[in-house]
Amino acid sequence: MKKTDLFIAVAVACLWGFNFSVIKLGVNEMDPLILTGLRFTFAAIPAVFFIAKPKVSWSVLAGYGLTFGVGVWGMMTLSIHHGVSAGMAGLILQTSTFISVVLGVSILKEKLTSLRIIGQIVAIIGLGIIFTLEDGSVTLTGLLLALVGAFSLSSISLILKKVTISDMFAFVVWSCIFVPLPLFVLSALLNGTEPFTVFFDSVSAVGMFSVFFQAYPVTLLGYWLWNRLITKYPMSLMAPLTLLVPVFGILGSIIFYNEPLGPNKFFGCFMILAGVAIGFSEQLLRKIFRKNKKLAI
Repeated sequence: MKKTDLFIAVAVACLWGFNFSVIKLGVNEMDPLILTGLRFTFAAIPAVFFIAKPKVSWSVLAGYGLTFGVGVWGMMTLSIHHGVSAGMAGLILQTSTFISVVLGVSILKEKLTSLRIIGQIVAIIGLGIIFTLEDGSVTLTGLLLALVGAFSLSSISLILKKVTISDMFAFVVWSCIFVPLPLFVLSALLNGTEPFTVFFDSVSAVGMFSVFFQAYPVTLLGYWLWNRLITKYPMSLMAPLTLLVPVFGILGSIIFYNEPLGPNKFFGCFMILAGVAIGFSEQLLRKIFRKNKKLAI
């Protein structure tokens, strides 16, 4: 991976990690499904009126949009609403990393080297340590919802690898139009019309900040950059980088919500970072070897 692309990937991971704190900010102000529906409403409108539809089928746009908007972020926002802390939500979502690697190897026939396998094992150990925490930052309902989000996140990576997309920004924008209505309908089915009434009666600047932050820098900018990298590099290489998201997520939760960072949580984060580093060490070693070989010649 080029240095510039690696920097972009880490920057996006930082943006997404801190976004969990912003989601919690919005969940405290409005119904979680309405919050997510508004996020994708503003991500699609008005941009969809100025950007031509990408050259992919409507079914692909709808499939990606529903999986991404409802499957990933609808469920993740609900998980935070049901008691998962902002920091832990990011960690649980990253179980998608291991699913993505399995999908990449089994379906796309990507090669998984020994060092990447070791890196995955180390990161899994770190994630396992996080799952043993009993500090009130995870609930069973929230955990199950977040795991649905993790599986959905792996699925959209597979969609991107199977489809040729010439204009990734247009693809992200147009896929967003399929998300708001299902989320609003789901909110009405689960909670009736009261959340909508409460929203219109007491919408706040804080709530709308959460919506706009999720819609523009996180969704449009972040996923445009990330999806370009996914189409450029193997899933088994990109997936471990997403493990940086929960580290930034926990950092944001500590800064904004004073979430405690005990020894187990710290060690779990350290193991996740170590797993990412091991997974990328092979690429670094190859570059050093090639450089030294050229100098020897």
